[in-house]
Formats: sequence, C-alpha cells, structure tokens
Amino acid sequence: MIPSKFDYVRPNSVDEAVAALKSGGEDSKVITGGQSMLPLLRLRLAAPSVLVDCARIDEMKGIKDNGDSVTIGAASTHWDVLNNDIVKTHVKLLADATATVADPQVRHRGTFGGALAHGDPAGDLPAVVLALDATFEIAGAKGRRQVTAKDFFVDYFTTAVGPDEILVSVTIPKLGKGWGTCYEKFNRTANGWAIVGVAAAVKVEGGKITEARIGLTNCASVPVRASSVESALKGVSASAAEIESASQSAADGTRATSDLGADKEYREHLMRVLTARAVSCAAGA
Repeated sequence: MIPSKFDYVRPNSVDEAVAALKSGGEDSKVITGGQSMLPLLRLRLAAPSVLVDCARIDEMKGIKDNGDSVTIGAASTHWDVLNNDIVKTHVKLLADATATVADPQVRHRGTFGGALAHGDPAGDLPAVVLALDATFEIAGAKGRRQVTAKDFFVDYFTTAVGPDEILVSVTIPKLGKGWGTCYEKFNRTANGWAIVGVAAAVKVEGGKITEARIGLTNCASVPVRASSVESALKGVSASAAEIESASQSAADGTRATSDLGADKEYREHLMRVLTARAVSCAAGA
C-alpha cells in the first residue's frame, strides 16, 4: 500500500527538529531508523502531515562514558549499541538483549531510542532500561526534561514523549562490583517478538543475593518490574532451588493477556520459568 502524502523535513539539530514538529502540528511524526514507522506508513495506520527525520542529528548519536553512568544517543542504531565496548563492559544486559532484537538487517537500521519511544510492550529493550533504572532526556518547545524509566512507559504504544517532543538520549547507571545480569526470552521464531522476556540484574555478596532488579517483557500494557520476586530474593542463598522458589510470584501484579502468541495462563507460566532462569544465570547459580 502507498502511504498518504506528507511533507518531509531533515533537521540538523534537536532545536530544529522540535521546531519542525511544532510547526507541523499534532499530526507530525518523528522517524529515525524507520523500522516501526515505515510499516505503519505503508499500512496507513499512521498518516502524518510532516515526517521529521532525526537520523542525522549528531547530538542524538553516540555512546558516552560518564564515569558512574553511560549515556546513549537515541539515534544510535542497535548495531552501534551491540558492538560498543563501553556498553559491553558496563551495561552488558543491554548488549545481550539487543543481540536478540529482530535480525541483523533491522539491527543495522533500527535505533535504540526509536525502540523505546515506540512503546511496544513486546519489545526487548523497555524491560531492560526499566530494570537498570535508566533516565530519559526529552526535548520539546518548553525545553528539556528528565524522566525516569518507571514514568516513561505509559500504556500500549504510549510513552512520556509528547507529540511535540523528541527523545534525545538515555542515561543508564553502571551497576558496579558484585552484579551479574542476564536476559531470557521465549519466542516462536528466531527473530520474532518475545512472548515473554525477563531482564535480570542481581547483586551477590558472600553467596547471598543482596539486591535484584527484574524487568518483564510483554506481561502487561507496559514493561513491569517483578517487585514481589525482587523482595523475595533479598537475603536468600544464590542457589537454583532458592531462586526457583522466589520466582513463583513473578506473575504477581502483572496484567498478562491472551493473544495469538500465548494465552494468559501460559504467559504467566513463562514469567515464572524465565525469571528463575534469568536470575540463576545472573547470580551464577
């Protein structure tokens, strides 16, 4: 299908992009890698008046080591993230999850920020940045603001990025000594969406788990933290048996639905199984 007609703008800076969005009105849209937007355009599920291409804005690209955190430009491709030494060293969970995103063609074109701003609860990366307590920098006509990961994802395909705003970058704190991470994903095909995914970061000291952060993919309208499991793991032995027992509450507080991929009960079963696997892997059990 041929997309509806639209105007195309390629700004050179974030300020120019924000101005283009504002002048284009509420029907203007941002495109960077296009891996989500282009299919919507072809199916006429999106009919923007103006398409603002941010792929060549230098400020929105690149990966920076801040000492205690890592900042990733929203226009950085998945391939950039996956192959960056800073990410592989200090945010390994993100690198591991990015390696499971779609296929090499998509990873070369799709962008880190685009995957987050799209707000798809079945996407791999939202649960990762939620588990890692990331902070999002958003630019708009009223200036720039910082939004935490827990406030960024609002509903199905809806985030804190307003219609006249742009996601500029994401900053992820480094975990430090004693932490291990793992991403487990269950899907029907090698490059398919996660039926359920689990991002786990676990700190072990003296053979016991002292802290755990667990993000769940495709278990509600937004990525969610398995808070009950995080609490149950605190202070327990980093053994497979203890972890499996604590993981039985993984579905608590989620809002799993039934669809063509899995029914609600099976999805909840996967939450428990994959949480135990991801935590065991992260804890070295």
